[in-house]
Amino acid sequence: MKLQLTHLRLLVSNYKDSFLFYRDQLKFDVDWGDENSGYAEFNTGYLKLGLFTMELMAQVVPSVEQPSYVANRDKIVLIFAVDNVDEVYDQVKGHNAIVVTPPQDRPDWGIRTAYFRDPDGNLIEIYNNLGIVS
Repeated sequence: MKLQLTHLRLLVSNYKDSFLFYRDQLKFDVDWGDENSGYAEFNTGYLKLGLFTMELMAQVVPSVEQPSYVANRDKIVLIFAVDNVDEVYDQVKGHNAIVVTPPQDRPDWGIRTAYFRDPDGNLIEIYNNLGIVS
């Protein structure tokens, strides 16, 4: 099982101001999105920096399984590209991971995802592009 860290996603409550900060103040090139899209990706070099509204992420990842010591809402998501979401999901769900959502296609995003938490409660997304599995 090989995971490749591709993104750090900040879950923000003030999306527009956050977008403008990373674009205009830190001068990151925008790979996707704009100040009104609710999601954006910035090219930071090695990793992508993603911004996503907390409200939209809450629609995808329910807080029911969130450990009580995690403050109110997630602020960051570790995102890993994998060859096959279903295989990795099956491997991690039995090894001290807290399953949040099982694998599912997200056609609007062009990817298949699954979400889980590490033993410390950090949110992790694994994904593969739709139609590409090994």
